[in-house]
Amino acid sequence: MIRVTVDSIRVNLLSQQRMVMLREVDNRRYLPIWIGAFEAEAIGTAMQGHEPPRPLTHDLLRNVITELGGTVQYIAVTQLQDTTYYARIVVDVRGVRREIDARPSDAIALGLRVDAPIYVAEQVLDQAGVTLSDDDEEEEEEEAEPDLPSALSLPSSRERRPERREEPEEQDINEDNLSVFRDFINSLEQKKPPEEEQ
Repeated sequence: MIRVTVDSIRVNLLSQQRMVMLREVDNRRYLPIWIGAFEAEAIGTAMQGHEPPRPLTHDLLRNVITELGGTVQYIAVTQLQDTTYYARIVVDVRGVRREIDARPSDAIALGLRVDAPIYVAEQVLDQAGVTLSDDDEEEEEEEAEPDLPSALSLPSSRERRPERREEPEEQDINEDNLSVFRDFINSLEQKKPPEEEQ
């Protein structure tokens, strides 16, 4: 198993799809995992240290584990099968080790809340990991959108997918449609500005 950190959450501006980027601790290798919008928000909230006024799903899971006397030992992304990632939440409950199957996004959101280490199986990183050069990292920093929260950044140009734009629906313009505007403009021309009237 290889230790990773949550580097960032990326948003594809065209498709609005989100991706969590895990970065190998001692290397420049990244593991991109597509995730849902709610999961991205849960991970981003934990990365920024925000505590909701009432427990959300991952906060609730953390609270249940704690109340039952358990501690999350670590999170592990263990497999990649047919473009689907699998993860395990490893919990110690009063000396008994339990491994719980989970989606990586949920496991990561929980792991960040309890400050648990995150690991990725070596074969998964070998299969799906990408190495970014210094140029790629600089390019991605330049593309970052300044008004997005710090946990969000733009995808690189490689990640962008062209999307077909729908043309606006054309409307028939005829004299009847324009008559309202013509009457309004004509009424303005007939009136003098208030300071000129006597």
